[in-house]
Amino acid sequence: MDPHDIPQQTKKKRSVKKEDPLKKKLKEEVARELGLMDEVKKKGWGGLTSRQTGRIGGYISGKRKKNKNNKKSP
Repeated sequence: MDPHDIPQQTKKKRSVKKEDPLKKKLKEEVARELGLMDEVKKKGWGGLTSRQTGRIGGYISGKRKKNKNNKKSP
């Protein structure tokens, strides 16, 4: 069997979803609060480390949970 006959594995293409403007605004706000916005502007969101994106996600989750609890309280 000729090695050139073996089909090449291809990467799965990710579908690009349009981001909700409110979520985008919140993400940018949190990145600004954490001092990461300069890096986002230089490298883009994909240039952040997993630790940095985890901090952003954790902060967003905390804010959402806090807002949800505030709405339940009279």
